[in-house]
Amino acid sequence: MNSLLFHLLSQVRDGELTVDDAESQLRESQLRESQLREHRVLDVDQNRDAYEELGFAKVDHARAARQGFPEVIFCQGKTPDQVAQIASRLHAHGSSLLATRATPEMFGAVRELLPDAQYNQTSRLITLRQNDIAPLNGKIGVLAAGTSDLPVAEEAVGTLEIMGAQVERIYDVGVAGLHRLLSQLETIRACDALIVCAGMEGALPSVVGGLVDVPVIAVPTSVGYGASFGGLAALLGMLNTCSSGVAVVNIDNGFGAAAFAASVLRTKSHGKSRKITKGKQF
Repeated sequence: MNSLLFHLLSQVRDGELTVDDAESQLRESQLRESQLREHRVLDVDQNRDAYEELGFAKVDHARAARQGFPEVIFCQGKTPDQVAQIASRLHAHGSSLLATRATPEMFGAVRELLPDAQYNQTSRLITLRQNDIAPLNGKIGVLAAGTSDLPVAEEAVGTLEIMGAQVERIYDVGVAGLHRLLSQLETIRACDALIVCAGMEGALPSVVGGLVDVPVIAVPTSVGYGASFGGLAALLGMLNTCSSGVAVVNIDNGFGAAAFAASVLRTKSHGKSRKITKGKQF
């Protein structure tokens, strides 16, 4: 049964909606569907839907074919209704849903159309998995220097999980107590790539980069007192790292780090895995 129809019937059953109001909402939904079909644009080269015109947005249904994962909704700056409409069209096309920087109000609007959608308040992610995403081979470690960095780290974790990756959380291992990091070294070295989130002076990725032989993706966070300049100090510190093999994404960009890490696993899945000799990774 159509998820919207089921939701409307449930509201009528529970006395939250009148029959007339439910019929009106259903008609509006059917009208939108009809209008969207009329405005669908075809990809001439691939003879498939390239994007879908919503007036305020063009939903890219070919994103997964090009990049391995469907279009992701960046919610900041959008209205709850805009987020909900984009999410509904992605879902209708069979795509798993990932929306970043979402508010509870946005989630409420999405859930009106997609009752199975989930929301995580820490990561601010809206997710809804379908059957279009294959599991990725390998594991990504996500490190957070401190508890204050968890919103960014959890954005990375949630993104990786819906992209099909295994994730190892390694939290509160900042340089102020280096023994905490060293006690997790075996776990860290068992990962195929690492995402390291840190604010303040942003030193943790440099330390980690000097201890491992896998890609390290550094994420500066906007955590710290005034001279941290909202994460700029951490960003500059990470860009000037002495460690090799460290890439840096934008401030608080847990999603971007996760998307890059997922691409590392996709490359590994295509037969380009690291050489393993006598149980050690090189």
